[in-house]
Amino acid sequence: MSATGQETVTRAEGTGGRALSPAVVVLSGVVGGISAVVGTLLAVAALTGHAAGAWVSPEALSPGLVGAAMAGVAPALFTIGRAGVWEEARSLVLPLAIVLVGLFTVTVLNAGSLQAVRGGPLFLALFSLGWVATLGVLALAAIGCLAAQYRSRSIGAVARRSPVAPLPAWSKPPLAVLGSGWLGIGAGLLCFPAFWGALLPWTVNRADAQGLGVWALALGVGVLGSLVEDDLARIRPALHAVPAVAVALGVVLAARAAAVDWSSGPGAALVALVAGLLVTGLSGRWLLARAVRAGEGSAPQGPPAGLPEDTPRRDPS
Repeated sequence: MSATGQETVTRAEGTGGRALSPAVVVLSGVVGGISAVVGTLLAVAALTGHAAGAWVSPEALSPGLVGAAMAGVAPALFTIGRAGVWEEARSLVLPLAIVLVGLFTVTVLNAGSLQAVRGGPLFLALFSLGWVATLGVLALAAIGCLAAQYRSRSIGAVARRSPVAPLPAWSKPPLAVLGSGWLGIGAGLLCFPAFWGALLPWTVNRADAQGLGVWALALGVGVLGSLVEDDLARIRPALHAVPAVAVALGVVLAARAAAVDWSSGPGAALVALVAGLLVTGLSGRWLLARAVRAGEGSAPQGPPAGLPEDTPRRDPS
């Protein structure tokens, strides 16, 4: 076994869990790098009023929001390798797999809207072809990595491990509402884009509605997954992603505010959902940091330097 593999197993034995597959770490890093570049490109284009997505969009806001979500989640993907076990990474990796497979499926189903098919500008036409090819490879890689991950052996008591920082009881109802909101909207946009897309407070086409639905679905799965984990330490990577995604979405929405009907019910709901992500992420990180500080303060002190554990102490009296 390699040194890296032995270290992974050792960490898994210490925390109790399923050893984190190196393939998952590599996939997360690759997707993080691509998301940072492509997401920033789409978001900046939207800020300047250009719809630079892979498919033709009636309004720059939709591809801008997709890009903002990609750019926001990218830094957190680079932290996956710090997770000791799979259970500490899955709250972010599983939504990532949903995004990769979902966006590729949506792109294929709406192939007639691609810039290359509709005869868009040369740069966007080439971009759309690269989008399809890259997403296809990453979606297959995500499925393969998850299959390999769940075939790896469990080490230690996974299910019985005491949580490091349990979710406060008062936080669970708001999390359930927030996660259900994102999940429901995502499922509606993905499965019934004609109906749910018309309810969005800005103009979208079928591809826009389904692309946004994939991201909303992934966010809902991630938030609801935190309730299943019930341990802030196990959702640490997701806690890095959620507030960054919320801020990125807020920047694009603020820049394209004229395109949004803020006085409508869906407009108010959008503000509440994005604000909920921001509050959830920031409060979760604060609670985790406080729990870690409290744990360090209450940790038992070891024997004096130079004395082994079983060395008898002389009574000073």
